[in-house]
Amino acid sequence: MARRNAAEIATGAAVLLVAAGFLGFAVSRAGGGAVSGYPLYARFDHIDGLSVGADVRMAGVKVGSVVGEKIDPKTYLAVVKMDLRNGLELPRDSSATVTSDSLLGGKYLSLSPGGDETMLKPGGTITITQSSVSLEELLGKFIFSVTDMVNAVKAAQGGGKPAAGAPPSGSSALAPLPGTK
Repeated sequence: MARRNAAEIATGAAVLLVAAGFLGFAVSRAGGGAVSGYPLYARFDHIDGLSVGADVRMAGVKVGSVVGEKIDPKTYLAVVKMDLRNGLELPRDSSATVTSDSLLGGKYLSLSPGGDETMLKPGGTITITQSSVSLEELLGKFIFSVTDMVNAVKAAQGGGKPAAGAPPSGSSALAPLPGTK
């Protein structure tokens, strides 16, 4: 019995030691993805989903981090402050786009270098920007365009005046195309 307890204690201690090692590794790597460098700014209509700490990438490689976000009270544009890796200079006509990793992934800032020979100075502003695309807005536009298309097909078939945004009662949402059954 005492032998079994000693084995259990040794196993428990080994598990705790490994867990402490993983914890130490995680703490030492926290902030390891941070990039120290020089600040740049960019202005956007909207930055849905982009947050402080998000990556700044060029050609898929992390070259910086978003370090601040605010609203310009005069223009009502979102101002994003980023830190770019030292030694990486961007041409003055470079562009910045708010994009996402995947359909459900987090947002990041994608930079595309321009061709100007003049480089942005630390504290400079990227003037060519593209705001984030809202999935909800795209779906709404798609739904309304499909509804308009269905109404146009019904009107072309002589089905009378269609109701705005909905098919007339007693009819199918999708009418057959002319010449089909």
